[in-house]
Amino acid sequence: MSDEKKILGRRLFLGAAAAGLGASVLPAEAEDFANTTEFETPTTETNTRANISSFRLLDWQDYFANTKKGAILVDITSRALHFWSEDQSIYKLYPTSVPLTEELTKRGNTTVIQKVLNPRWVATKGELERNPDWPPFVEGGSPENPLGIRALYLGWPSYRIHGTHDTRKIGRRSSNGCIGLYNEHIAELFDLAKVGTQVLLI
Repeated sequence: MSDEKKILGRRLFLGAAAAGLGASVLPAEAEDFANTTEFETPTTETNTRANISSFRLLDWQDYFANTKKGAILVDITSRALHFWSEDQSIYKLYPTSVPLTEELTKRGNTTVIQKVLNPRWVATKGELERNPDWPPFVEGGSPENPLGIRALYLGWPSYRIHGTHDTRKIGRRSSNGCIGLYNEHIAELFDLAKVGTQVLLI
């Protein structure tokens, strides 16, 4: 492979693989985030929703029986992650990136099974088939790592809530299945969440 193709492949990899965003909301800030904000980008055929962030505060009781070990709710449609601490004294709301397609989207109940600092990214077979120019792995701590600085590994293989160094995918359908946050927000969520924290993707 020529150097030019390698550089192009690397740029495509970085642009497509990394995804995430975030913003935290404290209960006192509820009024500021009560409304839904949408950004639409026109295409040649029709207006297609490209970026959406929905800051709507939710009640954990509508989704969980309890908040034992904390609870994380990810709303794929509004592209938002909600966190409640076990004692319910902390509530956070982070906008997120979400999977590119419905086929890549996972919904249902799982838990945080592992917390990893500077995670190593390893491409799945499917990712390499869809993106043959991608590298097979990127070491943790690299600014090119699509997982950013922290990752919460979920009970489903290859699914994570993680950070990103690339904020261009904020609020967009841009990932290969994972849920992405700004690095500063995954760092905050990483400290709040525990192994065993409940997770629900809807």
